[in-house]
Amino acid sequence: MGHSRLICAQLLCSCLLVAALLLSCVVVIVSATNDTDKLALLAFKARITSYPFGSLNSWNDSTDFCWWYGVKISGPISPHIGNLSFLRELRLQNNSFGLEIPSQIGRLRRLQFLNLSNNSLMGEIPRNISGCSNLVIFYLESNRLVGGIPLELGSLSNLRKVNVAINQLTDRIPSSIGNLSSLEWIYCKRNGLSGNIPQSLGRLTNLQRLLFGGNRLSGSIPSSVFNLSSLVLMDICVNRICGNLPKDIGATLPNLQMFSIFQNQFTGSIPSSISNSTNLRKLQLSHNEFFGKVPSLANLHNLQRVTLHTNYLGSGGSDADDMSFLCSLRNTPNLVALVAHHNRLGGTLPVCIGNTNLSTTLEFLVLYHNSISGEIPSGVGNLVNLRRLQINNDFLSGSIPSDLGNLSNLAALTLSGNNLSGIIPSSLQNLQSLIFLFLAENNFEGLIPSYLEKYQSLVALDLSSNYLSGPPIFPMTGSLLWLNLSSIHLSRVLPMGIGNLKHLDILDVSENILEGEIPSSIGNCDGLRVLRLRDNLFHGSIAQPISSLRSIEELDLSNNSFYGEIPKFLEAFRFLEKLDLSYNHLEGPLPTQGVFRNASATFVAGNEKLCGGMLEFELPKCVSQNSKSRGRVHKLKLTIVIVFGLLGVLLVVASLSLCWLKQKRSRLISSSLDNSLLNLSYQTLLKATDGFSSTNLIGIGSFGSVYKGFLPENGNVIAVKVLALTQHGALKSFKAECEALKHIKHRNILKVLMACSGIDYKGDEFKALVYKFMVNGSLEEWLHPNLAPNDADGRSKKLSLVQRINISIDVNVITPRFQFNLWLIARNHYLHNQCESPIIHCDLKPSNVLLDAELVGHVGDFGLAKIVHKSMSDTRANTSSVGLKGTIGYAAPEYATGSQVSREGDVYSYGIFLLEMFTGLSPTSDIFRDNLNLYNYVAESLPQQAMEITDPMLLHEGESHNSSQDLLHERYRIFQECLEAIYHIGLACSVEEPRRCMSIDKVATRLHLIRQKFFAASLPKGMRHEKLTPKATSS
Repeated sequence: MGHSRLICAQLLCSCLLVAALLLSCVVVIVSATNDTDKLALLAFKARITSYPFGSLNSWNDSTDFCWWYGVKISGPISPHIGNLSFLRELRLQNNSFGLEIPSQIGRLRRLQFLNLSNNSLMGEIPRNISGCSNLVIFYLESNRLVGGIPLELGSLSNLRKVNVAINQLTDRIPSSIGNLSSLEWIYCKRNGLSGNIPQSLGRLTNLQRLLFGGNRLSGSIPSSVFNLSSLVLMDICVNRICGNLPKDIGATLPNLQMFSIFQNQFTGSIPSSISNSTNLRKLQLSHNEFFGKVPSLANLHNLQRVTLHTNYLGSGGSDADDMSFLCSLRNTPNLVALVAHHNRLGGTLPVCIGNTNLSTTLEFLVLYHNSISGEIPSGVGNLVNLRRLQINNDFLSGSIPSDLGNLSNLAALTLSGNNLSGIIPSSLQNLQSLIFLFLAENNFEGLIPSYLEKYQSLVALDLSSNYLSGPPIFPMTGSLLWLNLSSIHLSRVLPMGIGNLKHLDILDVSENILEGEIPSSIGNCDGLRVLRLRDNLFHGSIAQPISSLRSIEELDLSNNSFYGEIPKFLEAFRFLEKLDLSYNHLEGPLPTQGVFRNASATFVAGNEKLCGGMLEFELPKCVSQNSKSRGRVHKLKLTIVIVFGLLGVLLVVASLSLCWLKQKRSRLISSSLDNSLLNLSYQTLLKATDGFSSTNLIGIGSFGSVYKGFLPENGNVIAVKVLALTQHGALKSFKAECEALKHIKHRNILKVLMACSGIDYKGDEFKALVYKFMVNGSLEEWLHPNLAPNDADGRSKKLSLVQRINISIDVNVITPRFQFNLWLIARNHYLHNQCESPIIHCDLKPSNVLLDAELVGHVGDFGLAKIVHKSMSDTRANTSSVGLKGTIGYAAPEYATGSQVSREGDVYSYGIFLLEMFTGLSPTSDIFRDNLNLYNYVAESLPQQAMEITDPMLLHEGESHNSSQDLLHERYRIFQECLEAIYHIGLACSVEEPRRCMSIDKVATRLHLIRQKFFAASLPKGMRHEKLTPKATSS
């Protein structure tokens, strides 16, 4: 009888095993074994005429349909399974079992193999799993299990493989795991496990695979774990592990094939002994805080992938030998990827890079955002399997080697943000597999290559900010999503072929000399999200071409010659977040709905015939047709009165001539101002400021005082700058500011609303300038709160990192990039003849930057400004000069030796301005003495002490952010990278030799990239594709 029971039990066990194996493929899910399901499946099969691989052969009446190939079982695992006391293997993987694992499984003391992977099991791992005392294989991967790894698991001394990866387990890893002396594999990746890695793991001398990646583990790796010489795979990536790697890691882990510790908090140098782990295939050390030189990897002959990016590796100098490790890879014939971007690697690319065994296998060479200089070695053309070559945002020079055209498999070529020059070689036309071509921000010259039209796979093309010329040429393919041809001297018209780019997402041809109308075919690009046409010579109506662009988010048509009314349909563009129509010839009523309700996202300045709109736009009211008719009659009457009035005026000319002689000097100064500005009397200003009361005094400068005033006629709050004419240089300052502001018109320049030149009640000469009142005062008060503790609403004055970057970009309009644009526009008789001569500010500093209610920066105080009288092609041009040349600490050093003012002088001031913005230290601070200045203070602190020199108010940014620790750590890392990048820009602008200062074109571009990077880090992960910045600023 007993013998019969044993046979039955073994037969049942075998049946279960076979059933589970047959149910391993997913096609159909059924939840009950009944004839209805069976008949439905047979009817489904009957409709299929052919199944050549025999996948449905088992679907017939001779077997139960639960045994059919591809049928998947759902529902709970029956607790009766605990009655199968002789069961040795239970394989129920790749099904849809749900609910909890029945605790009755703990009765199966003979069970050796348990695989419940890839189901929908919930609840906790049963603690009585320890009852399965003979368990060898324990797989629960890819379920929805919660709780922790049971302490009792450590009593299963026969366990060799444990896989609980991809669940929702939390709590600590129990130290009892160290009792599993036979354990070979332990997979716990992609859970929520926390705490330290237990010391007891060092006792697992047979351990081959340790996979703890994607958890919340912290602390350091126990030293005993690094002595597990049997380890083959070690993956603890995406955790919060810290500490240094042991110097002898290569000796203690000789069998290692994969070492993956990316996205942690490791520091120190990479041990040179790593080269002794000769079986290593994957070395992944990215997203940590490693520094120093990359060691030789010469002995790693089996290496396939090396990722070192986002660390602090290298010394960054042009004479550094940071790239020599590339030559140590000459004997790695299987290397596929070398990724080392976002480090401090300096020096030049070695010639050996194309003369090694790398050439047969390397597919990814990614070195962008380092300090690599010199030329691109011609041997790079030997890397014939290369698919991605990215060395952008470095300091490469010279030309692109022609043998780069040999890389026929290349999909991505990004060399933007370097100092490359010459023509774009014709050999690049051989790269027909290209998907991304980025050559922006270099010094390429010549015509835009005609072969660009032949690229059929290109998705993104960026040639912006070069010295290219000619008509627009681009691939006429529907695959193109991103096209940036801005700032490259494009001429003629935008071709009708633009309409062929039906999937285009971003089009930027701004800052060129394109003319004509917007082609109507652009309406075919109905998915267009960003369209930038600013600073060209476009004209015509904007209504018809853009009417179909309903997906548009940013539309910038500023600084052109468009005319007609603003189309009302723009109100219905629900995705439109930024609209810039400023400085055109648009007229008529301004719409009031949609984007037009947001004055901070819509710009219409410089269109003199616009009217209506929201009050924030400060446009005149629209006049009806009847009012216009009555106005013509009124003008006729007024003309008659004026004619007769002139006769009376002639009678008093003689008496007025005496007054004219008395005030001749005054009028000479005032003549530089537009006559339209001289329309406020002394009495009006006296009344507006309550008799220039001390309670309305808001500032005292070198040449006068500034008062807050109120004009009851129009309700405007104003700022009145009263010149102290007894002060030497005040009159010249008044004249300089009037002359400068007559030449420029820009939303980030503090505009003079009105002026007054007359006599005060004492009979003395009186001169004043009237500005729009900036409610948030000067930037200096926000950087140094001790000057004014609270803002207008009584809150403490604190500027976030993004706000400071925004203001830095606002202020950038006064730098030579802006001057060049003015010169280019003047050369083409553009911008309504407003920009006759470029301006050099000469006194750029935080106290001269004023902030409006939205914390947008406005550059003011042009009292020291200089007008450039000859072509801007002469960098250090002849200028008009008045008074001093700037403020101590901000003025360029060469000004102290009597040098002429120059564009570079403003760039120097801007660099000091940037350093002050983010350190919170004024260049005249008391801490700077004994040859220490702000420049040296920052330069000597980089890179290790970047956070220590940062304004303490910035260091607390995001501390209360309601996010996971992983996100906070990522934000902190990006925060630190952004600060370092800004400091480098500030230093590059404020070098003492004017010719070595950074191109202001690169300054503007890099600040925008820094802002975009930091803003993207603040978004949820799913939203981190290219998105508009949170505040619209001018460029």
